[in-house]
Amino acid sequence: MEDYYESHKGQVEWQDGDYTVTRTTVWSGPGCHDGCGVLYYTKDGKLEKVEGDPDCAYNQGTLCMRCLEMPEAVNNPRRPTRPLKRVGERGENKWEGITWDEAYDIIEAKVRSIWDEYAPESIACMIGTGRANCWQVPYLCYSAFGSPNFCLGFLSGESCFQPRSAAMASMNGDFLIADCSQQFEKRYDTENTEWRVPEIIVNWGCNAVASNSDNFYGGWIVDCMQRGTKLITVDPSLTWLAARSEVWLRLRPGTDGALALAMLNVIIEEDLWDHDFVENWCYGFDELAERVKEWTPERSAEICWVEADTIRAAARRYAEAKPAAIQWGLPIDQAVMGIPTAQAINALWAITGNTDVPGGNIIIRNAFDQNVSYNYGYNNLPAEVQAKRIGAEYPLMSKAGFSSTAHSDSILQAIETGEPYPIRMLWLTSTNPIANMASDAPRVFRAVKTVDFVIVNDLFLTPTAVAFADIFLPAAMSPERDMQRVWWVPLRGMKKVVQYAEAKSDDTVVTELGKRLHPENFPWDDDKGWTDNILRTETPGYDGGYDDLCNRDVWVYPDFEYRKYEKGLLRPDGQPGFNTPTGRVELYNSVFSLWGYDPLPDWAEPSCSPYASPELYEEYPFVLTTGARSFEFFHSEHRQPELTSRELHPDPLFEMSAKSAAELGLHEGDWCWLENQRGRCRQKLHVNPSLDDRVVRAEHGWWFPEREAAEPSLYGVFDSNINNLLPQCENGVTGYGAPYKNQLCKVYLCTEENSETLPSLHVTKMGGYSK
Repeated sequence: MEDYYESHKGQVEWQDGDYTVTRTTVWSGPGCHDGCGVLYYTKDGKLEKVEGDPDCAYNQGTLCMRCLEMPEAVNNPRRPTRPLKRVGERGENKWEGITWDEAYDIIEAKVRSIWDEYAPESIACMIGTGRANCWQVPYLCYSAFGSPNFCLGFLSGESCFQPRSAAMASMNGDFLIADCSQQFEKRYDTENTEWRVPEIIVNWGCNAVASNSDNFYGGWIVDCMQRGTKLITVDPSLTWLAARSEVWLRLRPGTDGALALAMLNVIIEEDLWDHDFVENWCYGFDELAERVKEWTPERSAEICWVEADTIRAAARRYAEAKPAAIQWGLPIDQAVMGIPTAQAINALWAITGNTDVPGGNIIIRNAFDQNVSYNYGYNNLPAEVQAKRIGAEYPLMSKAGFSSTAHSDSILQAIETGEPYPIRMLWLTSTNPIANMASDAPRVFRAVKTVDFVIVNDLFLTPTAVAFADIFLPAAMSPERDMQRVWWVPLRGMKKVVQYAEAKSDDTVVTELGKRLHPENFPWDDDKGWTDNILRTETPGYDGGYDDLCNRDVWVYPDFEYRKYEKGLLRPDGQPGFNTPTGRVELYNSVFSLWGYDPLPDWAEPSCSPYASPELYEEYPFVLTTGARSFEFFHSEHRQPELTSRELHPDPLFEMSAKSAAELGLHEGDWCWLENQRGRCRQKLHVNPSLDDRVVRAEHGWWFPEREAAEPSLYGVFDSNINNLLPQCENGVTGYGAPYKNQLCKVYLCTEENSETLPSLHVTKMGGYSK
């Protein structure tokens, strides 16, 4: 087999018997955030097999099961074959197949009527995670519809990487990631580079080998472990990585900020900080030191449910390791104190001198400085329209340039109240809010039912599509698209190898519709032309276009340097320092201070917790955390029963300790209700002996494509939906962060007497269900 790969090294396409083999990149849809190198095997116009490409430095021939089962997803008989127009009432699942031109005619007419009767800003566009929609849908919103209201699928507090992004951008002027040599094409064995294996990696709130989040491939941590790296893991559960860690901090969900502040306390009080880096390259150290004095390990131990000596051991081990890196995950974002928590963790790598050094947390930008993301096309909007963006009252979303998204919670409130103006149309691409992203799924269900016109563009008919869509547009999957993609490195080309029925790529749909509405903003003719335009006008440093990237290069690595702050590589003026107002890492955040926010990291008890709401805790005696990733699924994707993922993981699972289960008379595999003051859902018990007896972990994203699609079932979307129990519109003061990870609940056995179905039509005003 090694000879086979070696003989085709450098080739983009070749024949293997009856199969055409294409070397390219996969990017989500369905799948995760990573852009792994793959070999597609096609025959007679059909995708038959997917292999990891050993030539690709990113994943080095390895793949997760979500890629390996791609042929099952691409060829799934449940995929819609053409655009659909609703012919019954919403929720009846009655459709008429129409042509793409007919779909565009209907959408164009509706858009123009909204322009005439209301204003462009009465249109909102939303996306989910994954697929190649990072820039296409924002560009559609801004440059075709003329609206400033693009955001993330009713994701409360924009709590997916954006809180961490805003904290990093304001503190450092750039983003940072753990250095596992992923920026080098020759990776671990690269000669003549400074890269060093991290002595310690702190895996914080991220089961990286399962989630592969934020374009960070979890296998890199395993590679570093094989080269000597030791681990510290922060996680409520004993994951595979936690079990192999020198220190495991089993914290109470939602208390990450208190833990980080205590670690800062130890490092500063015990003089373990890097004096040279702090004195020369940090701003506000004295203020930070004063803030964390009160955050002793003993104080945080009571909050976090982690022993004070364990906190000290983790802080010392991290600070004394040279180099050390932190790889973090979504739990940082999914708390009301998300941004202050991110500030505290960012301060950890700063004061220990692990900023932009080999094996530390490196400053990273997209390959060749390409920056087509959520802000792409925003400057095509007049200033007076930009000012109307919903959520513009939050400076981090309107003034700093850190994010060009509207505020999802505020859009929900605008739909409900008509203030500051009504939302008359929603465009939803690759997002399934009532199954996944919306924290209060019943509330969002009620609200979206009132929107005049809804378009859903997705891979399958989802609960969201059946409940709301007036027009459904079938989306192309990864092997069915011609495009480019970059998130950090490398720059990747994606080549289309198959066509499924009439499905179209995001690029194609947005181009064809955009040319009808604002042709001046769409000077290209098709998806390849758009990719070529991005590569030639938005990707300085890359010398090529679509054909070069997809048929010659496939993936391209730019040059990389460490300690860029010393070399004048970060600031527009070319001077040494960081791209911040002070030119330093801002431990005291001057931008936050300017806007009246706390400039220093801090932590406060969640509103729904054993200590903030003791009366509720008496009735609902478990801390509920949600959203942990599994190896099989990517959020609400991969639930089709024909997929290997669903075969291996057929039911929604929640976890509790053996002791707690025994006290409640529950056993492995029991169907149980999880309930709190907001609502309930049912999931199947899996006993996890590593959990604190006071903690329950529940899965998210569940729906059942094998069930009835029409209401009241909606594929059973509310039956096992943990988001029935979560609040919407409870954010941090910056607008970012939401309490997905820290709620309260009780657990009891699901019996014949209490096991009535929970249809969507029974949603009550309180967000629960009628009996």
